[in-house]
Amino acid sequence: MKRSPKSLKSGDLFSGKVGIGVDTLLLPVLLLILGLVVLLLGQRTRAAAGVPEGEIVYDDSGAEEAVRPLFSARYGLTGKPDYLLRRGGAIIPVEIKSGRGPAVPYESHVFQLIAYCLLVEEEYGAPPPYGVIRYADRAFEVDYTAAMKRALLLVLEDMRVQAGADDAARSHDEPHRCYVCGYRAVCDQRLVR
Repeated sequence: MKRSPKSLKSGDLFSGKVGIGVDTLLLPVLLLILGLVVLLLGQRTRAAAGVPEGEIVYDDSGAEEAVRPLFSARYGLTGKPDYLLRRGGAIIPVEIKSGRGPAVPYESHVFQLIAYCLLVEEEYGAPPPYGVIRYADRAFEVDYTAAMKRALLLVLEDMRVQAGADDAARSHDEPHRCYVCGYRAVCDQRLVR
């Protein structure tokens, strides 16, 4: 003998007559909505900070707990990039600058980024193919090449020589740099009073 399926009336689904309560259906839907909200807020926060796509493996932005600096005993160099991202198996240093970007990145910013590339190479055992300088309105990918590494090592050597000298010369002609310099009061080469 065949039984005919029980016909449901309007409201039976949520009344408990079928065995599914409102709370049983509502909880997964609310969790899904909450998950989407958290995901969207995270993406918006990341975009506002200017962080490029990739898995963040190091964060010195100050939002999280303090991180240890990268260190190379071989080169006598220590540094803390703002972010290290994992992209396709490579570790990419990212330096965030708050100001508007120039047409081409400032040389000092490029050398800072190349220093982070060198530290990544030392720390992780593989050189990054490039690093990223992110200004408020644009970003630059800077290739990490053997020539850039050599140029950095020459700059580091020059800095060490200058640090040991009694009369290091001012390295720029930019008054605003003198204005914010901590040595302005005692510097006989300052461009501003």
